[in-house]
Amino acid sequence: MQENDVKALASFLATLASAGASLGSITVATITAPMPGVLGFVGLTTTTTVALPVAGIIAAGGLAYYGACKTNECISPPQK
Repeated sequence: MQENDVKALASFLATLASAGASLGSITVATITAPMPGVLGFVGLTTTTTVALPVAGIIAAGGLAYYGACKTNECISPPQK
């Protein structure tokens, strides 16, 4: 990586880290299952929620875009 690439990536990650606490999370799944043992036998259930942090989703998208741009830069012939 070139020095300016490292600086841009570090700046992106620092901004994301500072904003991460206030962005919250997105619920992607809610799973209901019977409880184990006797409690499940009598019909009681438990609920589990799967949530992803918004900051993680943004980071993954940003890093994927950065990788695609760098790949395109390496594949494309130099322009005159």
